[in-house]
Amino acid sequence: MKNLKKYQTLIIVIIVLLIIGGAVFFLRQPKMILFYSETCPHCKIVEDYIAANHIKDRYQFRELEVSQDQANAALLAKKASQCGLDPNQGLGVPFFFDGEKCLMGDQEIIDYFKK
Repeated sequence: MKNLKKYQTLIIVIIVLLIIGGAVFFLRQPKMILFYSETCPHCKIVEDYIAANHIKDRYQFRELEVSQDQANAALLAKKASQCGLDPNQGLGVPFFFDGEKCLMGDQEIIDYFKK
């Protein structure tokens, strides 16, 4: 009986630590996402601008390739829907989600980073 209580306490502590660890991981994930395609010339323009202007030193964001990854493409559609865009009307890359707004096209994204 004494060992059972120890195991129950240990299990509860492990569960609490896993929950806290998951919450910390989720909160540390960047909210901003740059969706791109390897074959997209406009994506390359944004990529070059980001590198030349050290944008990653000032902004933290994930970069997700959408032409070869269905999960990333689905996430792009979800973020577009959050911005009131209809994914069925066609979405292009580069596409940037800043956590609230959606930006599509190289110039719109570059203008965002210039501000």
